[in-house]
Amino acid sequence: MASMDTSNPPSAAARRAAAIARHLAGLSPRAAAAPVVERSACLSYTPPDSAEPAPAFSTLELRALLDGHHLRERDWVFGAMEESPLFCPRRRGGKVFVSPDYNEGKEGQREATMRRVGHLARRGVFRGWLTDPGAEAELRKLALLECLGIYDHSLAIKIGVHFFLWGSAIKFLGTKRHHDKWLADTESYAIKGCFAMTELGHGSNVRGIETVATYDSKTREFVINTPCESAQKYWIGGAANHATHTIVFAQLHINGRNEGVHAFVAQIRDENENVLPNIQIADCGHKIGLNGVDNGRIWFKNIRVPLENLLNLVADVLPDGQYVSMIDNPDQRFAAFLSPLTLGRVNIAVNAVYISKVGLAIAVRYALSRRAFSITPDGPEMLLLDYPSHQRRLLPLLAKACLMSSASNFMKRMYVKRTPELNKAIHIYSSALKATLTWQNMTTLQECREACGGQGLKTENRIGIFKAEFDVQSTFEGDNNVLMQQVSKALYAEFLAAKRKKQPFNGLGLEHLNGTRPVIPDNLTSDTLRSSRFQMDLLRLRERDLLKQFAEEVSNYLARESREKALMLSYQLAEDLARAFTERTILQIFLDDEKNVPAGSLKVHGLSSYKLMIR
Repeated sequence: MASMDTSNPPSAAARRAAAIARHLAGLSPRAAAAPVVERSACLSYTPPDSAEPAPAFSTLELRALLDGHHLRERDWVFGAMEESPLFCPRRRGGKVFVSPDYNEGKEGQREATMRRVGHLARRGVFRGWLTDPGAEAELRKLALLECLGIYDHSLAIKIGVHFFLWGSAIKFLGTKRHHDKWLADTESYAIKGCFAMTELGHGSNVRGIETVATYDSKTREFVINTPCESAQKYWIGGAANHATHTIVFAQLHINGRNEGVHAFVAQIRDENENVLPNIQIADCGHKIGLNGVDNGRIWFKNIRVPLENLLNLVADVLPDGQYVSMIDNPDQRFAAFLSPLTLGRVNIAVNAVYISKVGLAIAVRYALSRRAFSITPDGPEMLLLDYPSHQRRLLPLLAKACLMSSASNFMKRMYVKRTPELNKAIHIYSSALKATLTWQNMTTLQECREACGGQGLKTENRIGIFKAEFDVQSTFEGDNNVLMQQVSKALYAEFLAAKRKKQPFNGLGLEHLNGTRPVIPDNLTSDTLRSSRFQMDLLRLRERDLLKQFAEEVSNYLARESREKALMLSYQLAEDLARAFTERTILQIFLDDEKNVPAGSLKVHGLSSYKLMIR
């Protein structure tokens, strides 16, 4: 080898040779030139809560108010996750932190999700989720799912599809024969269910789905077909890898007549997870989030399911092909088939609030740790949260999260105590709150990400992951804009009914429309602006005016357009009205909750602060 000319810089080949030589000698690239770096005193870290004075109110009381129910059960399921290596526990500063490894590939995340589901099933977490009756059992189930959602969105969705879509369809659309055959095996995960409603060509417009189920009276079977590519079942959680059974929503054809959308149980895999004949399944592929859920696409080619597999609580087919239903009105019958989606919307709305809380907890703790700049030449750098601008960006979001927590608890209580008379109100509230709370969650996470600076980009920080994972909530179980239009249509119907019957408004919190129009004082003092009554009057006034404007605009369009087109052309006022209704509802729920809080430090220092921060 020729000698090197030391007067010239070493060539690339020489540098690579030297690097290899150091590697073979067991030296690091900079070992010979740089001294070992030792920890500096300035790199020490003290958790912010260890240096802060005691809070002015009981945090346990606040947690009881915000969580609302089943605190002991929540702590139990958190403990079930902390104890298992499947949930990646890490111990820092005497505490245990658990969060998934989002750096795994798609298949790795999916298998990790299923292993976690198996662990939770063995621990008895799901015991009674479908078989225990009553409102208390439903609230317990919701509390446990909320905890699982805080840990990982994929885990909550995987479990939610199985229990709250597949399981709820069996429970609430089926009858005893379906309950006896499938509920216990669903609860034990002996079978794994999915929910095949959405199609490539039809999402929100379920009435327009194209999958067909034709009744064959000779064999007493339904023959299910995917007639075209747009009819393929799409985004079906659990279908790509694990589901053994599915609920198929299809147009029911009997003797050449279409009886509309109905739900059927079909097996799609055998006990060895092999896809059954005449069924084709494909993976939806990698997603921006939720890669722990195996979303799939399904095609059916003349698959046959027995007559008994029709979920027949709402409507039935007799062996000779006669169609019978306890609900004569096709629109009401269709609405009954969509009832499993209501619980899904409730879960999504509640989960959005909890993720906002987690994001804010991370951002606020960071703001109590990170320092930047000083206001005097030799003074200490200020904590981020001591800057008024930083307080302004985070604290109002914290207050809104608390108000929305109150609203989500109200919605859960209404759902678990539902009656046929409440179904319409539950649909309106769940649509309005699902849309509003998921939108607010994305706004909150974006601000939290920015408030954490560069640290917010790290997967370990979780906020960036949350943004990708929870963005889908805006279109889950109904596109938010479509849901808000449904809310405005319902309010318009209430307006017309009250006007036609010459009766006062009753329900949905619209009773305030029966009174006189609120008057805004000319002299707006500080005390007035801080008054809950004044703030409620503002929101009621906005809702009242927008409802009147919306009704007038629709009426003007009706002079030359159909009712549906008139409503569609009034979309901007419809969205504004739905937002006004929802925001008034949220504040009203919170103020009602505040009245029920006993006098004490929480009411004086806690809830009053939240009301101040949102103004």
